[in-house]
Amino acid sequence: MKVLVIGGGGREHAIVWKLAQSRHVDKIYCTPGNAGIAEIAECIEVGPDVEALIDFVKYNWIDITIVGPEEPLSRGIVDAFEKEGRKILGPTKAAAQLEWSKAFSKDFMRRHRIPTADYKVFTSYIHAQEYVRMMGAPRVIKADGLAAGKGVVVASTVDEAMQAIDLIMKDRAFGAAGDRVIVEDCLVGEEASFMVFTDGKTIAPMASAQDHKRIFDNDRGPNTGGMGAYSPAPVITPEMQEIIMATVMRPTIDGLQADGIKYKGILYAGLMIADNKPYVLEYNCRLGDPETQPVLFRLETDLVDIALAVADERLGDIDIAWKPEHAICVVIASKGYPGAYEKGAVISGIRDANKHEKVVVFHAGTAFGEDDACVTSGGRVLGVTASGADIVAARDAAYRAIQDISFDGMQFRKDIAMKAIRTA
Repeated sequence: MKVLVIGGGGREHAIVWKLAQSRHVDKIYCTPGNAGIAEIAECIEVGPDVEALIDFVKYNWIDITIVGPEEPLSRGIVDAFEKEGRKILGPTKAAAQLEWSKAFSKDFMRRHRIPTADYKVFTSYIHAQEYVRMMGAPRVIKADGLAAGKGVVVASTVDEAMQAIDLIMKDRAFGAAGDRVIVEDCLVGEEASFMVFTDGKTIAPMASAQDHKRIFDNDRGPNTGGMGAYSPAPVITPEMQEIIMATVMRPTIDGLQADGIKYKGILYAGLMIADNKPYVLEYNCRLGDPETQPVLFRLETDLVDIALAVADERLGDIDIAWKPEHAICVVIASKGYPGAYEKGAVISGIRDANKHEKVVVFHAGTAFGEDDACVTSGGRVLGVTASGADIVAARDAAYRAIQDISFDGMQFRKDIAMKAIRTA
């Protein structure tokens, strides 16, 4: 069997790594891939034109395609593949609106009574700022469209909220994603990531995870795409999982169906657990990054079996098993991230880090430089991922391995999973 993976980050490296363990897979292609993915898959330059991808799939007899990032989903890649009768894991463009339009998702949640923070949508920065002045702070300011995980500002003061609105709507920091802005009430509680596989009928929960969005320790600094994650998340107890499935996941899939939209693929709910109730902060329509890394570390069932079951709408026929171990991913980023950063720094020590037991270094923003040296090419560069009998063992393994890695300007948080340890 041949599989194509679309994307080139840490999430995609983890997907490729898991696919390589499948008894079904003979060949893995990845576009565009990265330096780490190139060690286990054939990296190709195809696209971003969807027709070029479809031609590649046809001429190379690809059995199934797995979409990693959100951008191809927002352009309707699944619609185009399904029209050609090609199997692909991901939701249609209409279903993916849950991610690529926050205004759509908030209106959808309100209409279907899915718990979320109260909000207002604005197309004028003047009106948005007037509303903030009237309502006060704290407020959460969100760009409507895709912004690589950086279009959300939790403003603790009115001035911060004003600056965020200016950044999104006046300065156009995220381009057309800032045509509309959502101003939300600020929920207080504990965040968690809850992902499921679904074929539109059956909903199969994944192992829970918790992400660390802020760039600095103790959740300080601006939001990023994610600086680390661990699984399981203690806040998602078996009882809480049942509540999430009943009040968030099932109503989401059923609500879309009622609106004439069938959702197949992976659905991610970023949650705030407040007063023992889950509230949806955001939806993603694909695997989270870096949550994918520790979650796939714990997946026992063949990922290809799951992907095919989703595509063929027979997810109810398989049981998905998870390892009891804990897992953690610590992201190493370039200096300056999530702002401007330099590329091309030579990375050393990855092979030594990979020699540690139960450790895999997933590449996120890497490329080949002179003399085939591995160099930085992105803001988030590596995701050092480890497992252990408990979260302390997993964390210790990951941070030991990080000591072997170096490049100019590397930065990483020192407190990933400490919240889980303190509450254990």
